[in-house]
Amino acid sequence: MPQTVARLAITFGLVTIPVTLHSAVEEQSVALHQVHAEDGGRIRLRRTCEVCGRDVPLAQVARGYTDPHGRTVVLTEDDLAQLPLPSIKAIDVVAFVDAAAIDPVQLSRAYYLGADTSAAKPYVLLRDALRQTGQAAVTKVTMRAGGKEQLALLRVRDDVLVLQTMTWPEEVRPAEGLAPPADVTVRPQEVQMATSLMDALSADFDLAALRDRYRDAMTELVASKREGTALPSTATAPPPEDVVDLMAALQASIDAHIHDDEQ
Repeated sequence: MPQTVARLAITFGLVTIPVTLHSAVEEQSVALHQVHAEDGGRIRLRRTCEVCGRDVPLAQVARGYTDPHGRTVVLTEDDLAQLPLPSIKAIDVVAFVDAAAIDPVQLSRAYYLGADTSAAKPYVLLRDALRQTGQAAVTKVTMRAGGKEQLALLRVRDDVLVLQTMTWPEEVRPAEGLAPPADVTVRPQEVQMATSLMDALSADFDLAALRDRYRDAMTELVASKREGTALPSTATAPPPEDVVDLMAALQASIDAHIHDDEQ
């Protein structure tokens, strides 16, 4: 079972469901550190006060806000713990919505919600109701005292409730000026050819079969440096070519995919 990050409670109406919060994703990247190039010694960052010039122990580090006039307001952990947020330690349901109505660009970190032994039945009730209706819950949550209030989407994955943090709507940048000009059009035959290629690339796709090639390459590089062997060869991708005949490029892509399947 993944490590418990926090203990919260889902609240909607007069219903309260105690749950445990667990990280749904475990990063598998190769960890790199800043080191001294001459001897490999780790580079350590010091917490130094720019006013008195002294090193500051972690126990004396607070948070602060600097206003437009340059004045700093120091906020202690006790100050932050008194923030008047009703969502502290709670997953407060704001509304139930069609899960497909949420823009994926707003979704961020995912957590599994474990069922508290005393609340198994209401947990299952909410899970099954969400699954049956195809809905999700937009919630507000503050995971710890003094932390930020966040939007989060509560949904079902397999037999478990998942909480996925979201950006606030005003934090999503508009995409103005990025789409091609409105007078750029394509022929129906080109759209048909594109959908044929999409169909070919969609057959028997297994997401679990994909590998992180950066992690594999970094692992190989570290091993070769440690053992003093030759560095792995670098695979250079050919430069992209300008598309002159779109139909020909689509047909060539389909033919290449068929040829690969026959190998």
